[in-house]
Amino acid sequence: MEEPLLLKLIKRGDALAFFHLFMTYHKDLVLFAGTFQLSQSDCEDIVQTLFLKLWNEREQLTIKTSLTSYLLKAVKNSCLDEIRHQAVVRQHIDYEKSLSVLEDLDTENYILYSDLSRHLETALHKLPPDCREAFVLNRLQGYKYKEVAEQLQVSERTIEARIGKALSLLRKSLKEFSMLLSMLLFVK
Repeated sequence: MEEPLLLKLIKRGDALAFFHLFMTYHKDLVLFAGTFQLSQSDCEDIVQTLFLKLWNEREQLTIKTSLTSYLLKAVKNSCLDEIRHQAVVRQHIDYEKSLSVLEDLDTENYILYSDLSRHLETALHKLPPDCREAFVLNRLQGYKYKEVAEQLQVSERTIEARIGKALSLLRKSLKEFSMLLSMLLFVK
C-alpha cells in the first residue's frame, strides 16, 4: 500500500491500515533504535510509544517527508531523549548514594565532611598535574581507566600508576580523614 493512501486511511481511523503500518515498520524501527545502544526493552518501549502516539494523534498527523523518514526521525529523537533521561537517572543515583553515606554520619562527621572538602581541595592542588588530572577524571568525574587513558592519550597502565600515586599521596595528606575519605574516594 502506498504511503499517502495508508496515511489517509489511518487518519480516518482505519485499524487495518494502522496494523499494516505497524507490521511493516515495527521490527526495523526496533532494530534502528538498537543502534543507539539502548536495551532491547527500551527499544521496544520507544517504538511502541511512537505507534501509540501515532494512533492517538492520527487526526492531526501531518507528515511533510516520507513516512519512513518521519518514523526514523521520531525513533531517533525518542532514543536521544531516553539516553539523556538515563544519564540524569545515573546522576541522581550517584547523588543519592553520596547522600546515604552522609546520612549515616552524625553531626560531628558532617562538619568533618566539609572540613574534608577543603583539605581535599588543597591536597589535590599539591598533586603532580598528571596524577591530579587522572585522579579527578576517574574518581571525581566517574570516567573509567580506559576512558581516561583515551582522553589523556596515554596507556591504561599509565593511568593506573598515576591514580595509584595520587591515592598514596592523598592518603598521606589526609590521614586524619582516613575513614570518611575511604568511604567517599578510595572505594572503587
